[in-house]
Amino acid sequence: QVQLVESGGGLVQTGGSLRLSCAASGRTDRIVMGWFRQAPEKEREFVAAITWSGGSRSYLESVKGRFTISRDSANTVSLQMDSLKPEDTGVYYCAASNYLDRSPTTYAYWGQGTQVTVSS
Repeated sequence: QVQLVESGGGLVQTGGSLRLSCAASGRTDRIVMGWFRQAPEKEREFVAAITWSGGSRSYLESVKGRFTISRDSANTVSLQMDSLKPEDTGVYYCAASNYLDRSPTTYAYWGQGTQVTVSS
C-alpha cells in the first residue's frame, strides 16, 4: 500500500506560478510518481511523471517548458508550474505506479487532489 498526500495549489493569475508537492508513505520502493489533472466535465489527463531514480521524466506536450517534475527527497515529488494558463485549471492528483506510463489506469494509488485555478 502507498499513501499519497498533496499540498500546494490555489488561485493564481495567468502567467503566475504554483508549486505542488506530494508526500508518499508506505511501500514506496522504486515507485513511479505522476501528476494528473481533471477539469470540470473532462476526463482525467496525464500531466507529468518521474521514475524512482529521477532519471526518466515524461510530460504532457502542452506543459513542456512550463512545468517541471522533480524528486525533492526519497518520498517527496514536486510539480513546479510556471507561466500558468487558464486551461491549466483543474484538480491536480498525485498518483503512484510501478511503471512510467501516461494512462491513469496504470496508477494504483491516488492522493485526494488539490485545486488549481488560473484566472484570466
